[in-house]
Amino acid sequence: MSKMTFGRYDVAAMLTFMVYAFGSMAVPMTLVPLARDLNFPLDGGGMGLGGLLQIARAVPMVAAMLFCGFMAGRWGKRVTLGVSILFMATGMIVAGLAPLYGVLFAALLLAGLGEGVIEGLATPYVQDLHPKDSGRYQNLTHSFWSVGVLVLVLTAGVLLTLGVSWRYILIGSGVAGLVPAILFLVRGGNRSGATAGSARSNWREVLGHGHQVVRSRRFWLFFAAMFFAGGGEFCLTFWCASFIQIEFAGTAWAAGAGTACFAAGMFVGRFFSGLYVHQHNLKKLILVAAALSVVLVLPFPWLQSLWPLFILLFLSGIVAGPFWPSIQTNGTTRIEGDYTMMMILFSCAGVPGCGVFTLLIGVFGDLVGLRMSFLLVPFCFLMVFLLMGKDALDHRRERLGGVATGGVVGAGGAVGVPRDGAVAEAPLAAESARL
Repeated sequence: MSKMTFGRYDVAAMLTFMVYAFGSMAVPMTLVPLARDLNFPLDGGGMGLGGLLQIARAVPMVAAMLFCGFMAGRWGKRVTLGVSILFMATGMIVAGLAPLYGVLFAALLLAGLGEGVIEGLATPYVQDLHPKDSGRYQNLTHSFWSVGVLVLVLTAGVLLTLGVSWRYILIGSGVAGLVPAILFLVRGGNRSGATAGSARSNWREVLGHGHQVVRSRRFWLFFAAMFFAGGGEFCLTFWCASFIQIEFAGTAWAAGAGTACFAAGMFVGRFFSGLYVHQHNLKKLILVAAALSVVLVLPFPWLQSLWPLFILLFLSGIVAGPFWPSIQTNGTTRIEGDYTMMMILFSCAGVPGCGVFTLLIGVFGDLVGLRMSFLLVPFCFLMVFLLMGKDALDHRRERLGGVATGGVVGAGGAVGVPRDGAVAEAPLAAESARL
């Protein structure tokens, strides 16, 4: 297994995932006092409005992702990412100053526009930097999302316990975004390739890439898996703090500690799968993790003590952490098409999954209680297992029948068939050189 190398833009990508996590977690972590101050208390029928805040992020995120391919084609991924981080930071700062629910909702719409571009382009940007054995770099870089969650929830838990206003937490999460924005926007050397993410393409090329990808029936299988993976992962991330405070009468510190357990588990899962799980083993990783996720999350509604919950949250984070980057990366080895467009479209499934199931838990929480609504989470992970299990069976039949599994397509069309699901190195190297 080759040695991993990192440069300036790798650091920028890692910090981007961290501040993206700050923005994503600032509202869930402060939701109870935030809802009380803005007159929609969660224990007074306001869970639906709380869940709707994720829709405020998800809708503009999807809209931004649908167009970020054109933006990257016009300005390149690096510059587009830098500007999008500034949008996210501005939205979070305005959210921290919001006097009313409506203003908070509008501010999250603005933040969502920036987050959508980040979600759509950060993953393929890492692929540009490291076209060979990209699965390892993707899991490792995505692990910094979990680092960001861990830092934010622990810090917010302490600050809220000390009586610090939720507003400072939201504003601080926005200000932190200036660091990776500067790293992207101010040009500099990068050991991993200074020109990565600088490619230009016209709108016809972008549309052509998208059309080629969506014609594949296999793409829609991975698309659905991303929808449910996003729903399961983010429902735990978003509702964990409120679950602890409402159902266990926990303090803000306990809420932060519980969310931190899940985030720490996600970091462990992504970091070590990035180090040790080779590209051709991603499918096995996804299937085993999905099965274990169902088993670990299913008991949540019946737990009566925080310590068993904390342990299960940590273990759930380990097995759920690799889903997002691994499904995306594995999809690029199973589907013919431009990998940048493919990853953008995969995120266009994952982000709505986050929003839809976060909202459903809030709605069902108002109807049947937050505990029982958490059964939606193991349902999501079960669907990931069934969908990826079907692709694994299809892959096995194709190999036994001698049918090609689909090569990676670069600038000039189909250029090779990977062996055992691994990305063909020559096509990706060619794509990297083009970028």
